[in-house]
This record gives sequence, C-alpha cells and structure tokens, in this order.
Amino acid sequence: AKIKQSSATQTTTQSYTWNKQTFGIAAYRKCSSGSGYPNISLSAPLPGIPKPVFAAVDSHEQCETKITTLENGLKVASQNKFGQFCTVGILVNSGSRHETKYPSGVAHFLEKLAFSSTAQYGSKDEILLTLEKHGGICDCQTSRDTTMYAVSAEVKGLDTVVSLLSDAVLQPRLLDEEIEMTRMAVRFELEDLSMRPDPEPLLTEMIHAAAYRGNTVGLPRFCPVESVEKIDKKLLHMYLQSYYCPERMVLAGVGIEHEQLVACARKYLLNVKPVWGASTPTNVDLSVAQYTGGIVRDMSDVSLGPTPIPELTHIMIGLESCSFLEDDFIPFAVLNMMMGGGGSFSAGGPGKGMFTRLYLNVLNRHHWMYNATSYHHSYEDTGLLCIHASADPRQVREMVEILTREFIQMAGTAGEMELERAKTQLKSMLMMNLESRPVIFEDVGRQVLATGKRKLPHELCDLISEY
Repeated sequence: AKIKQSSATQTTTQSYTWNKQTFGIAAYRKCSSGSGYPNISLSAPLPGIPKPVFAAVDSHEQCETKITTLENGLKVASQNKFGQFCTVGILVNSGSRHETKYPSGVAHFLEKLAFSSTAQYGSKDEILLTLEKHGGICDCQTSRDTTMYAVSAEVKGLDTVVSLLSDAVLQPRLLDEEIEMTRMAVRFELEDLSMRPDPEPLLTEMIHAAAYRGNTVGLPRFCPVESVEKIDKKLLHMYLQSYYCPERMVLAGVGIEHEQLVACARKYLLNVKPVWGASTPTNVDLSVAQYTGGIVRDMSDVSLGPTPIPELTHIMIGLESCSFLEDDFIPFAVLNMMMGGGGSFSAGGPGKGMFTRLYLNVLNRHHWMYNATSYHHSYEDTGLLCIHASADPRQVREMVEILTREFIQMAGTAGEMELERAKTQLKSMLMMNLESRPVIFEDVGRQVLATGKRKLPHELCDLISEY
C-alpha cells in the first residue's frame, strides 16, 4: 500500500510540474480543478499552445478541371488530387441508344470483351499481370449513352496505363474464341437478371421501354437472347467504326498532372490507326429521344419459393422530366431527394431519409408496402422521374392508387423545412460521393464528354442553394 501511495504521489507531482511548465502558474491556477490536470472545456483552445497553421491554396486554379483538345478532336481532362494512385480512363459517346433495333446488344458485348487480347497483349491475363506491377485494376462499364474504360494504378505507371488503354480501345483483336466466351457470359447474365431477388435492373429496363418505345434510350441496354448468336466480329467492327472516333472520346484522369497526361495522350492516342480502319463519324445516329409513354407488363410466374406464385408484385411508375443540360435539372434532383423513400425495414433516423415524402406518406401509413423508392434518370436530351414500389399481389390496385396520388401531390407547395432538408441532403450526398477518386473520374469524364467543360462541386452546391 505504501508503494502504491508513493508512486501515486510521484505521478501527481510530475503532472503538477508538467502543467506548471506547460501552461504557466497563472493559467494552471485558473484552469486547474485541483486534481493536477487542467480543467478546460473541450470547445476552448488550450492555453500556451501555438496557433495552428493550415495549408492554403494559392489560387482557385488549383481546384479547376483542366481540359485540352488535341488535333484529332480528342479531349484530355484532368483533376489533380494528390496521392500515390490515380484513375485514368477513356469515355466514349456510345451506348445502347446508338444501336440498331436488330440485332441490338453490341454495347453489352463490348463491355464483356473489354481488356481482352489486343495487338500488344496476347490475353487478358497478360493485361492484368502488367497492371499488377503498378498495383492497378481495370474495368469497363456501358450505359445507355456512354462506354467507359477505366484503370486505377500508381501514378508512376501512367505511361503504361495510357498505352494499355489505347490498345484496349483501338486495337482489340476480337478473336472467335473470345466472342464465343462472351456469348456464354451474356447468356449467364441474362439468366441471373431474371432470377435475381432485386428486380430493380429489370424494372429500369421496362420503364425505359415503356416511356421511349422503340427509340434511343428505350432500346434494351442488355443484349436480347435472340441477338446473342447474331453478333459477330464484322458487326462489332461496323459499330466501332461509326462511334469509336477521337471526336467522341475523352481521356480523363484524376490524381495526375495535366501536362503529363496530355504528353501521354499525344504519344499513344494522336496518330493511332484503329484495327477496324479509319473511323467514319458521318454514320452516327443523331436521333433525339421521343417520349411515347405506355405500359410494359411481365406476367411471369417465376418465384424463388416452392410455389409458382410470386411473393411480391413490383411496379414502377414514371413521368418525363428534363435532360441534364437544362436549367430544371437541379430542381428535379432536389425533388427526387424530397421524395426519397426506401425499404420498409430500413433502420436509422433522419440521416437515412426517414423524413422524405415516400416514408411519411406511404411506408409509415401503409404497413403492407414493402418498398417505395424514387429514381431520377437523366440524359442529354430527356429524363425520367420514377417511383418503384413493392407489395403483396393482392394489394396492386391500392398500391397504384397511392403512388398516383403521390405524383399528383408532388406538384404542391413544399414546406420551407422540407425543402431545406432535401437541398442539404442533396449537397451532402454530392460532396460525400466526390470524396472517392473513381467517382471524381467519372464525373469529370461524363461532364466533359457531354458539355466540353465541368461544373465544380461548389458551383453545383451554389445552384442547389439558389433553387
């Protein structure tokens, strides 16, 4: 006991001496509670501590997206984000909306064929081993209006990354065995989509097919079963020749110096002849989306349970909105956040969107509703605002009436608190998503591809606040 008492006394004495030396006698007497430690509020700065010096940006130019257009029409865009890794990729203004009605599915095929054997690399494994040396990964994604080839790797491997991207986009070999493997992959994905518990991808396909029947964004994003055997190397080359030209491409990078990216673009993308020959952008489909409206039903009795009767009925109701180039795009984005929604079993508080209209007016009032979620799809020439809902098959009529009433009441005046909450939530989601380097890359590439410039996050937040 004596040993414990003497060590405690020694610790207190050391603490007292340290406090006096650090804060001074006057500050120590003023802040101490008698226990030997300063009694200072956590919201007040510690006395005697030097004032912190924060890093400051010399000018606003450090944050801007730099854009250069090469002689062949290719745009090079970069956003500096200091770090060891970078994300670089090529975005092409091509997608399922640019395909013919039959056979469609070429963009889906190209997504599966991406980063296969090229003129420089004998196989996909060789490409992955090359990227592995620089800690890199690759990916390709297609949408209704854009195809995106992307690589994330160390900054010091930029030259290899741009060379690889150029080869993957402009010099694919498209071997017969690769096309056959892609047919198998597409068939498997189509089967998986039809059996997946989450019906959202299929519902999105159906709502687009109903809203834009047989034209542009209404064409199927996934390759139809009847087109799988029809797509061959000749058809792929015809599509690539029409749309994979420099004028319809953007080389975007995040985490690298702009001059370095431009130098690599000149080296690997300026005077490169594609494997399919000279591109002919005169064959580009410039059709404008025509909103038709309509109903698409899927009465299939496929069920994950032992009986053929589906457990839930899923519906999606949509209205035409605006393109992302129009001034009304921001108000529609705020409206989408205001509608919000989600699943009936979501846990959490206001941060999970529990105060959105679909939660308050639908899910909280009707216990039999399993899901009610708002979506906003926007393109260069049109847009679609949708609500997806799920319920027991016996409640379909009532579910449709409830959603229709929500669409009608949507035009009413929003409360000031409700509007501010939606705007704050939208700004928060925007800034949170743009903390990720791949998301910044996609934002830079898509904006420059569509408009030739990029609106910075703080500009978008200002536009949201002004609404």
